[in-house]
Amino acid sequence: MLTAQSLDYKVTVGEHELSILKDINVDISAGQSVAIVGRSGSGKTTLLGLLAGLDTPTDGMVTLDGEPISRMSEDDRARLRAQRVGFVFQSFQLLPALSALENVMLPLELAGAEAPAARARELLERVGLGERLNHTPRQLSGGEQQRVAIARAFSCEPALLFADEPTGNLDLETGESVTELLMTLNREQGTTLVMVTHDERLAARCDRQLHIEGGRLSERPAKADSAGVETS
Repeated sequence: MLTAQSLDYKVTVGEHELSILKDINVDISAGQSVAIVGRSGSGKTTLLGLLAGLDTPTDGMVTLDGEPISRMSEDDRARLRAQRVGFVFQSFQLLPALSALENVMLPLELAGAEAPAARARELLERVGLGERLNHTPRQLSGGEQQRVAIARAFSCEPALLFADEPTGNLDLETGESVTELLMTLNREQGTTLVMVTHDERLAARCDRQLHIEGGRLSERPAKADSAGVETS
């Protein structure tokens, strides 16, 4: 589903070139859940952005579902993301003027889906917000906003879901609830899940844990039922 080969990412600061990621190689199979962990500033979010095609590497290649996204134009990458990829962010990224229902309907409408309102309502009921359909983000708690964001991310049944600190702005109890929801929907829809997280409990729920340190990637021991795939 997702492959990175000899991935390097460098930035220029003044007269100096900084190497953020070095020779990243990883294969992620369809349906796997993968946590990217490491210290703040280690390059976790940078790697997520490269894997999602939000940025391009200095060297190397990223292939998403057979498509070499790191060699595509920005328009082609955006088109591929719209067709196959969903996102969940720490800051929720909901449109403040739209209701919960309208926020979930939006990607369905853009994709030309049939009965977008019915599908959005079904998903919001699935995440426990059936009574909050017409509330705007400012009328919802942080946990409720993240539930809306998760419903929106899964609305078009993406092949691949990227999540950047999905529980980062939530308290412990709410974070655990959102974690359970995210993992359940991921399992039910068979979506490949790749997330950046500081939450050890959330990382432990994933099939694999990839650790970044000094710009290099290593893999922590996988769960007993996880498929083993080489990383370096």
